[in-house]
Amino acid sequence: MINKYPFTNNVIDCLDSGVFVIDKDFTVHLWNDYMAIRCQFTSDDIVGLNLLDCFPNLPRKWFERNIKSVFILKSPAYSSWEQRAYLFKFPHGRSVTGGVDFMYQNCCFTPVFGQDNNVEYICVTIKDVTDIAIATMKLKDTVMELKRINSIDGLTQLYNRSHWEKCFQNEVSRVNRYEHQVSLVMFDMDFFKKINDQYGHLCGDEVLRQVAIRCTESLRLSDVIGRYGGEEFCVFLPETDLNGAAYIAEKLRHIICDTPVYYNSIAVSISASIGFTCSRSSNNNHEKLIHEADTALYAAKNSGRSQCVSFFDCDV
Repeated sequence: MINKYPFTNNVIDCLDSGVFVIDKDFTVHLWNDYMAIRCQFTSDDIVGLNLLDCFPNLPRKWFERNIKSVFILKSPAYSSWEQRAYLFKFPHGRSVTGGVDFMYQNCCFTPVFGQDNNVEYICVTIKDVTDIAIATMKLKDTVMELKRINSIDGLTQLYNRSHWEKCFQNEVSRVNRYEHQVSLVMFDMDFFKKINDQYGHLCGDEVLRQVAIRCTESLRLSDVIGRYGGEEFCVFLPETDLNGAAYIAEKLRHIICDTPVYYNSIAVSISASIGFTCSRSSNNNHEKLIHEADTALYAAKNSGRSQCVSFFDCDV
């Protein structure tokens, strides 16, 4: 590779980026100081050698594919750290790692043309973007955590009403589209105000937390439970008919009622009234199903509490 300007190499060595030039056989023709400082090869060591032989741990297929595309298309190619974290396993040089082991890199593959307008060489530049990568990943984690917090009830760690209802609406849309089935169970803690009045609101909070834990542990992974408000909870059961909903409702009732909640060494007896319903063959509406389960829930309360009632058994 002929250099028309004797100062070019000095300029390239001053760059705060890795720069090297290879031909179609991956023979190295230029290797700047940035690259030499971060690996075991100086320019004198590596120029004239095959890059892939010198760095057997490079992502060979990916690298060859990018180089080949530049030779064929005669246009630059670019790869960000989000596509591939790094080309070379260079140290990042950060005193605080941010949880990363190597330097995150953006790579640019630029064609170098000869006199016949064909690509003779490719100039590869390596830019250290570790700080940007760490900041971006932390931002993404923060956004994800904010989304999680925004969807979770702080006391019970279940989905809050807004997020649960959105999930249920999506499930009902899926049921209508594919003619599947979904059931809905709603339950309310019996005489919850008396618990708060007798033992205090902190005890009431513990009751709600324990009920959430018991129910979550007893449900299937596909079932989605949320705190609907106050002491009322709701669960939708994908791919579940009315008989299945009746079984789950009774199972939940026993899990809630059979064991007291202990607060400050005091056994607090609890119970729940439960209503349930299920989707029809078509044209289901999530709000209508919620209204049906709520109607059945209050029918259970009016019938003596601590029992399960199907909407289809209600006198409406």
